[in-house]
Amino acid sequence: MKYLQKLGKALMLPVSCMPICALLMGLGYCLCPAAMQGGDVSGVAASIGFFMIKAGGALIDNIAWLFVIGVGIGMSEGNDGTGALAALVSWLMIITLLNADTIKTMIPSMAEDENRLLAFSKINNPFIGILSGIIGSVCYNRFHKTKLPDWLSFFSGKRAVAIIAGVFSIAFAFVLMIIWPLIFSGLTALGHGIEKLGPAGAGLYAFLNRLLIPFGLHHALNNVFWFDTIGLGDLTHFWAGQTSADVTWSLGMYMSGFFPCMMFGVPAAALAMIRSAKPARRKAAMGILLSSAVCSFVCGVTEPFEFSFMFLSPVLYFVYALLYGIVTFLSVITGFRAGFCFSGGVTDLIFSASLPAAAKTWLILPLGAIAFALFYTVFRFTIPRWNLKTPGREDEENAPRPDIPETAGSGGGKYAAMAATILRGLGGAENVLSVDHCITRLRLEVKEMSRTDEKVIRSSGAAGVIRPGKNALQVVIGTSVQFVAEELKALCHAPEKPQTPHRHVTREDLIFHIPADLTGQNHFEYRLTDKTGIHSSADGELIPMEEIPDPVFSGGIMGECVGIIPENGSIYAPISGTVTAVAVTKHAVSLRGEDGKEILVHAGLDTVKLNGEGFKVLAAAGEQVKQGQQIMEADIRLIRERGFNPIIIVVQI
Repeated sequence: MKYLQKLGKALMLPVSCMPICALLMGLGYCLCPAAMQGGDVSGVAASIGFFMIKAGGALIDNIAWLFVIGVGIGMSEGNDGTGALAALVSWLMIITLLNADTIKTMIPSMAEDENRLLAFSKINNPFIGILSGIIGSVCYNRFHKTKLPDWLSFFSGKRAVAIIAGVFSIAFAFVLMIIWPLIFSGLTALGHGIEKLGPAGAGLYAFLNRLLIPFGLHHALNNVFWFDTIGLGDLTHFWAGQTSADVTWSLGMYMSGFFPCMMFGVPAAALAMIRSAKPARRKAAMGILLSSAVCSFVCGVTEPFEFSFMFLSPVLYFVYALLYGIVTFLSVITGFRAGFCFSGGVTDLIFSASLPAAAKTWLILPLGAIAFALFYTVFRFTIPRWNLKTPGREDEENAPRPDIPETAGSGGGKYAAMAATILRGLGGAENVLSVDHCITRLRLEVKEMSRTDEKVIRSSGAAGVIRPGKNALQVVIGTSVQFVAEELKALCHAPEKPQTPHRHVTREDLIFHIPADLTGQNHFEYRLTDKTGIHSSADGELIPMEEIPDPVFSGGIMGECVGIIPENGSIYAPISGTVTAVAVTKHAVSLRGEDGKEILVHAGLDTVKLNGEGFKVLAAAGEQVKQGQQIMEADIRLIRERGFNPIIIVVQI
């Protein structure tokens, strides 16, 4: 299953090339209607349009090549391009050796077997492209470090990969020569079996498409219906400017139903979830669901929404898939036809509306209204009726915090802060074996799952955490996942800083610095000021500024500081002076010393979001306090249960 999920992620790379097809061909058909209606292409506008159609068709007509390269790169360790080259070698060998003309020459009797010959006439398809990509990547992963004798050393390492892939492809082509007609017959039977069901078949396909998403197997099904693997190819024929008269089915029927579901059904279901959330968590649920709804409406990316509840409420996800099937059935019987290059959002709807197979696109409004009402009503009824777990209704310990802290780190901003929190939840860089990502999720592999902390990971703002395997972890981020992944990779590969031994401190201890270059040895105390006089604000373990797990503090943005991991909730004044301010949320107190120095005592990371819960302030603004006098009380247990770090930070402002 883990391998299939990785394959699903690799397929996203070639799929991401498709929107440019929609843009070019949609605009091209608008400028050059003669390309679909017949007649001469004349005039500057028509010529430009024809040029754009051909440019978009260059990808649509060669979609199998995109899968070869995409899978070859995506499945190779480190996404190395050598895997793509090996995949291309494999592809060229297989489609050449299994070409219908080659087969007839090698096996003359095959010319009389129309069914088997048809299979080989369709060998140039995305399914075979995916298999070639797998061969290329497997050969790379297994042989890219191969060492050969000195007299063959030129072909060692990566140079051996393409050669080995070619050898394997010859053997694989021989096997396919025997089994491909059987595979092709099976796929054909499935495809045409559903095709014979008409609109009901389209609904069944949409239902299965959604149902297989958690396993990453929907891509196999899509190859049967969207691409010309067995002679269907709803997507490729639609964008080639053909109509239903050119094919044996109602062109666009396997894509049309996704538009009302993604543009209106998903936002409606998201609204129902928000309305069903617990009042105290409704705002947090909105943070996850509203952005997911917009993403689905605009570009048809539904993963952020689906992964927010599919593992929390599998029953609800089954109902969700069933609604897709119902709405698709209704879309097909009404005659609404639209197609997508990427997915069923408003962007693809606009660009596909000018294609010849598009029909009754205005029906998106009544169909959208039906989808909205259906999704909203069903979700709004079933969630509270059976107490289903959705964003905002999780158990206390699983409640997410979807907001990403708007902090400024050393080059990463909010994504750096998010990555830093996720890394803490993963058990540190030493526990992370690999970092990868798909469209919306981080895909991670860790050494020891027991060292991970899901609550900490979710406190970063992640929409969900999935554990698909023993050492595999997926973190649902959203469409900004690439930037979080880059920051996480940078953190994992950053050179380790020498750890200064920590020491235990109490409120009686000064926290100051003895430079190592003067003492000639590791030091235990950390600089807050060039002058002494600042004491610890808590009993616990003293850590230096650079080890505080928040870039705002560790980067010195707030000022020079140290942290104390507290043993208990008692927090003391680090200096004698005047309380100048108390945070409304009771998590921070600032003081001015008798010598004028300004000190901030900050309890916990991001604890402002507790809105004062778990804190008690024992000194008012304007009050005179003595060093060592208790000024705050924090409920350390509650802070940790809510997924926050209770570290006490003393900052010289």
